[in-house]
Amino acid sequence: MNAYFRLMRLDKPVGIYLLLWPTLWALFLAEDGWPEPRLLVIFILGVVLMRSAGCVINDYADRKIDQFVKRTQHRPITSGEISAKNALLLFFGLVVMAFGLVLFTNILTIKLAFIAVFLATLYPFTKRWTHLPQFVLGAAFAMSVPMAFSASSGVVPSAAWWVFSATLIWTVIYDTMYAMADREEDLKIGVKSTAVLFAHYDRLILAGLQIALIGVLLTISEIFKMDVFYDISVVLSAILMIYHQFLIKNREKTACFQAFLYNNYIGLLIFIGIALSVNQ
Repeated sequence: MNAYFRLMRLDKPVGIYLLLWPTLWALFLAEDGWPEPRLLVIFILGVVLMRSAGCVINDYADRKIDQFVKRTQHRPITSGEISAKNALLLFFGLVVMAFGLVLFTNILTIKLAFIAVFLATLYPFTKRWTHLPQFVLGAAFAMSVPMAFSASSGVVPSAAWWVFSATLIWTVIYDTMYAMADREEDLKIGVKSTAVLFAHYDRLILAGLQIALIGVLLTISEIFKMDVFYDISVVLSAILMIYHQFLIKNREKTACFQAFLYNNYIGLLIFIGIALSVNQ
C-alpha cells in the first residue's frame, strides 16, 4: 500500500494544491461568493483523484526512462514495486471514481470532463514528440476552470477563459522551473520540455510569461470587479515571482525545484484575494 500511496504522490501534496487553487478561483468567481458545499466536495475530491490519476499515468508512460533520472529512479513502477498492468488498473479506477463525481453536476460539465481526462492522459506521452508538454499540462490543469463555471451556472461565460488563460500560463511557468531541475538528464535520454527548448533563454522567457500572467490577473480584476484585497494579492504574487527569478538565476537543480514548490503560495495568495473580494 505504501508503494501505491507513493505512486499517486499522496506523500507529495503540492501537486494537489497547484491544481486545487485555480479550481477554487473559478468556483468562487462563478458563484460570486462562497460556493455550494456540494460543489466544493465534488471538485476538491475530483482534484485529489485526477491529480493522483495523472501521476499514475505519468509514471506508466515514463517507466522505461525514470531509471535514468536520479530523482525518479526509485518510483514504484520503474523500480519494480508495482507492475505496469496494476498501475493502469489503478489509473482507470481513479478516473472512474472522478467521473462518478462529475455525474452529480450537469451535461456540459460531463462533456468538459472528457476533454480534461484526454489532456491529462495525453500529457506524459507528449514529452516524446514535442518540446511543449508543459502547455498540454497547463491546458489539462486549466480545464478545471470551465468545469467549475459550468457546474455552477450551466454555462461557461467568456470571462471564464481569462481564468483559464491565467491557469495555463501559470502552469507553464512552474512546470518549466520543475523541468529545469531535470534538464541535464532529459537531454541525455531525449525527453523534451520547455526547459530544453528555451535553453539559455529560459529565465528571460519565464520573466515574459510572469509579466503576461500578471497582466491576465489584472484583467480578471477588472472583469470580475475585484476590490483592493485581490489587487494586493496580485502585487504580492509579483514579488514572489521576482524571488523565483532569484532562485533560478544559477539554474541549480535544488533551487529550481524550490521555485517550483513556492509557486503554491502564488495560487494561495490569489485565492485569498478572490475569496475576500467576492465575500464583501
